[in-house]
Amino acid sequence: MRHGKKDNHLGRTASHRKAMLSNMASSLIIHKRIETTLAKAKELRKYVEPLLTRAKEDSTHNRRIVFSYLNDKESTKELFGAVSDKIAARPGGYTRIIKLGNRLGDAAETALIELVDFNDALLLANADKPARTRRSRRGGKKELSAAETVAVKKEDHPIVAESESTPEEPKAEESNGAEQGTEKE
Repeated sequence: MRHGKKDNHLGRTASHRKAMLSNMASSLIIHKRIETTLAKAKELRKYVEPLLTRAKEDSTHNRRIVFSYLNDKESTKELFGAVSDKIAARPGGYTRIIKLGNRLGDAAETALIELVDFNDALLLANADKPARTRRSRRGGKKELSAAETVAVKKEDHPIVAESESTPEEPKAEESNGAEQGTEKE
């Protein structure tokens, strides 16, 4: 039974899996995005995100731990250099997985895994958009003129309606006259 064992072994021995994830993590750090199967991408995310968190604090201890996982001097240097500068303000969620569809040969689900802060096209698109204000889910209200706003406030607050005399009293008479006119017909 495999109760509580949530790691996907990806059909490999422990040493092969460790070597594969190490190589994929190095490639991801150097190239900023890689294309792989969905299962490998999900396992790679669990493998590389703690390393990215460690890279935010540049110390000898953290460098040695990251190097023990990556086994590649160039990717470690890149991680503690350019990558750590970009992810310094991000509290987590450094990678994004985008599903691409099925592979032709074996119909395996493929995915693109990328570092979030290095997707230039998406960052430029977000910079062009104005910042959205927070809205309620029930839909937006139409803008009212000044007179309509006063009328709405008085309807909502009966104390205000009693204390002030309003020019809407003739409208109430008009509605009574309209009702009388319909009774004659």
